[in-house]
Amino acid sequence: MNPRRTLATAGRVLAQIRHDPRTIVLLLVVPSLLIGLVAWIFSDTPVFDRIGPAMIALFPFIVMFLVTSITTLRERRTGTLERLLSMPLGKGDFILGYTLAFGLLAVLQSAVAVGYAVWVCGLTIAGSVWLLLAVAVADAVLGTTFGLLASAFARTEFQVVQFMPALVFPQILLGGIFLPRDQLPDALRIISDWLPLSHAIDALQAVASNSQDAAYIGGELLIIGAWIVGAVVVGSITLRRRTP
Repeated sequence: MNPRRTLATAGRVLAQIRHDPRTIVLLLVVPSLLIGLVAWIFSDTPVFDRIGPAMIALFPFIVMFLVTSITTLRERRTGTLERLLSMPLGKGDFILGYTLAFGLLAVLQSAVAVGYAVWVCGLTIAGSVWLLLAVAVADAVLGTTFGLLASAFARTEFQVVQFMPALVFPQILLGGIFLPRDQLPDALRIISDWLPLSHAIDALQAVASNSQDAAYIGGELLIIGAWIVGAVVVGSITLRRRTP
């Protein structure tokens, strides 16, 4: 991998997205609107303070997964990836460039979502807002890398959507949104311990309630980081040049 080629790839992706207003709205506005909708539904109740941190994990993760996977798949279907890889550009440069570009967008997305949830929707945060933002960014980057991983195996946009029930829905169901993870049946609790979104939700809830120390949050971030690195590595290894 070459840092200059990686940065050039990231710059090209950001330039493309800058000229696509619909994608920008989907990335930066839609997650906050969904969080606001949940806050509105549970207005005048304590429910939003309980599930709000999980919503900060959930909606950006899903949006980043969909946008990244479909954008990367389009590069293959239009032959762009084939042309790029015929140049001195490795698969690692391509995947890492995309991760960097969408990672920067994840920072903006998370900042908007956290700010909207806290200062507009009134989400109560007992811990550090900056730490909450750090976990939210890691969660959004996780969605990006999972999208890159899914695009390496999908052949069409429809197949990308088919990965949602396999990669995303189980994490939502077992992430502690509907029932605290320590109250799940033993087998499901063990499975949930191995799902990265569970750790993102746990970390966000811990920061919001200030119920855990910095060491615990750091440990959760390390787990999320390990999943991010693993998804990037597997995605770069399995990425095909052309979609039949």
